[in-house]
Amino acid sequence: MKHDFQVAIIGGGIGGAALARSLDRLGIDYHMFERASALSEVGAGVQMTPNAVKVLEALGLGPDLAAAGFLPEAMVGWNWQSGEELFRTPLREVCPRVFGAEFYHVHRADLHTMLAKDIAPERITFGVSCTGLRQQAGRTIACFDDGSEYAADLVVGADGVRSAVRAALWGQEPASYTGHMCWRALVPVEQFPLPFVTPTSAFWMGPKGHVVTYYVKGGAMVNIVAVNENHDWVEESWTIKSSRQELLDGFAGWNDNLIRLFELTNPDQIYKWGLFDRDPMQRWSRGNATLLGDAAHPMLPFLSQGAAMAVEDGYVLAQALSHFGPGDLGAALDAYEAERRPRTTRVQLEARERGRTYHLSSPEESKARDLAFKLEQAKNPNAVGIKAEWVYQYDARTCRDRFGKSPALSAAS
Repeated sequence: MKHDFQVAIIGGGIGGAALARSLDRLGIDYHMFERASALSEVGAGVQMTPNAVKVLEALGLGPDLAAAGFLPEAMVGWNWQSGEELFRTPLREVCPRVFGAEFYHVHRADLHTMLAKDIAPERITFGVSCTGLRQQAGRTIACFDDGSEYAADLVVGADGVRSAVRAALWGQEPASYTGHMCWRALVPVEQFPLPFVTPTSAFWMGPKGHVVTYYVKGGAMVNIVAVNENHDWVEESWTIKSSRQELLDGFAGWNDNLIRLFELTNPDQIYKWGLFDRDPMQRWSRGNATLLGDAAHPMLPFLSQGAAMAVEDGYVLAQALSHFGPGDLGAALDAYEAERRPRTTRVQLEARERGRTYHLSSPEESKARDLAFKLEQAKNPNAVGIKAEWVYQYDARTCRDRFGKSPALSAAS
């Protein structure tokens, strides 16, 4: 890359930090703009599946991940009421062999800290929000709410589901409330493991709802994600306070092990938000600007891939810029999208479908689903119960081998 080529990253979350670290390791200059007063993430867990772990290892973060993460024994599906085991996918021993990397549970703030730890202070401007873009003379100018402007060779919108960059490029896109609301909470663990929480990635499936629990912080905390169908509108925000009673009421009659866990939640640290859905975009880039992460492909959490997709995006975009160089930014952005859009589109649509299959209400449909789990497990003991093998097998580290071979690039040439 020429020394004066610069990328402006709008947003300092997980996707923005992954891009910054990827660019830095390739010697590509960048500057980050973050609306908050410091780089931080919300207190919640995140599943770093093997596809994302491959990227984190490529970014030199394997030791950090091992120190901060938790290796679950298995992914287990449970009946919401009886506690009957629906499927069990071994993870700790199998993932490195089958998928090429471990499967970690990580506190979201720990993941963000490791990605952002080497960003120099002079590379970040805090306390500014992007209000629009202006493209001129082969560059893009980002405008901010304090009246300042910044010209870059490439502007990347990593600014989340309410992306100002996406709106500037493609207009405001309405989101649809899915009829699902979600609670999140963390439970401190005084003595690991809790007798009623197995050291697994646990999926409790019930009528019109499901709950996922797993350990983070090396087993020092249990993360709870509880989804319930609720047709009353709930704001699309991670910071709306809820209450322990509201959580318990939402899952009355569910298995005693879950209820015992919910009763240990800190009533001041329970949050809820509405799940909103957006259709996959047909294009992310326009001129000298593009998108990544939730700004490009906001997705429902039912495959646990939101953070993982943002990490992959950041890595692949940096590789494309390095591979094609500043003289062919158009080819770099085409390669980035050709590599990423088909994959993230499939994840978006399959996550949407999981919202249906996890919540089946009729006994007939539930029995058919559960029988399918058992048959698949008998056929292949290593099969992922939530049918995510294709997600985990992907290896972003080999993306350069595919640049130039995609239909989009062949047509462009």
